Amino acid sequence: MNNLVYMSALGIVNPLGVGKKQVAANLFSGVQSGMVWRKGLLTDQTVRVGAVTTPLPQIPIEMPHYNTRNNRLMLLALQEIDTEIRQAIDHYGADRVAVVLGTSTMGLSDAEPGIIEKINTGSFPDTYDYKFQEPAGLSEFVAKYYGLKGQAVTISTACTSSAKAIAAARRYMNAGMCDAAIVGGADTLCRLTVNGFDALSSLSADICNPFSVNRDGINIGEGAAAFLLTRTPADIVLLGVGETSDAHHINAPDPEGTGALRAMDAALTDANLTAADIGYVNLHGTATPLNDAMEGRAVAQLFGPDILCSSTKAMTGHMLGAAGANEAAFLWLMLTCNDATLPVPPHLWDGCSDPDIPLSNFAKIGQQSAEGATALLSNSFAFGGNNISLIMGKG
Repeated sequence: MNNLVYMSALGIVNPLGVGKKQVAANLFSGVQSGMVWRKGLLTDQTVRVGAVTTPLPQIPIEMPHYNTRNNRLMLLALQEIDTEIRQAIDHYGADRVAVVLGTSTMGLSDAEPGIIEKINTGSFPDTYDYKFQEPAGLSEFVAKYYGLKGQAVTISTACTSSAKAIAAARRYMNAGMCDAAIVGGADTLCRLTVNGFDALSSLSADICNPFSVNRDGINIGEGAAAFLLTRTPADIVLLGVGETSDAHHINAPDPEGTGALRAMDAALTDANLTAADIGYVNLHGTATPLNDAMEGRAVAQLFGPDILCSSTKAMTGHMLGAAGANEAAFLWLMLTCNDATLPVPPHLWDGCSDPDIPLSNFAKIGQQSAEGATALLSNSFAFGGNNISLIMGKG
């Protein structure tokens, strides 16, 4: 039996644009136009965020409980692969296509005005709907939208949510619980998360500066990415998954990167690969002092300091629960290139190296991978020491 899981189709929207073609063009060119100043997220000040500014599709009128910006972002991503999804449903049946998605903000951006009114007046407005902020709402919406009757699961593990969703769906498929799955995630800009990271003194004063000695924090971003996972051979395959939970601290990573290192090593073992087989690493790279330091040490220990790598968060912001799927999508976009070398997302920063971070081969705009690179790795790390690494390759 073929246990490989193929990433057959991709739909995407984030601060780099809408759809594979636009996102890829802007990603590989180092475009930062989606990193904008925004009022209203922090009290009495503006903040730099990664924003989606394109109009979003409307939720069907018969689904008012799911009418949130988060679900509209996901719907826009799904529309790009709607034909492939419906073909999978026709082929496998509505009870054999699972929905496994990740989010951390859910529909909080739509619930926040009602919560604020409750605080100020003592009563919720008529427009407030608690279901807007239920984590389950994302996968419930997608399942109902497509009339699916199988598993509909939302995973919320902060910044690893949508990467964990991909891993969970693969387990469901390997366990025989489904034959195909809609996977990925969505997260939306909202006051709760921006103020939360501000309270941790973790927001950058401008566009984030990952792995620089001058880094000062993150930008929050938003976006959605959706893959269709199937057994049918396709161009891109999910080769390996590595997951760990080191539980070092609730909001600070293990400074030695032990859990991150183990996750990457487990993904290599799962893929039956060695470190030398990996042609590029998409770094979690939040531009916070502690995260970048630990990840740099872990990556250099496993792959050596010269591994080709980059953090893409200076182009998108940190999309939180949607980051893992979007950054897996960046690997997907690299791998769909048919040339001997692959385009690489550039690492945008001030070029001022941190002597405590032993990485030296950050990708530049226009850089290509080494010839024959066919296996790529992406890292996602979250609060509580929740770590995951995904390895993808050509099918």
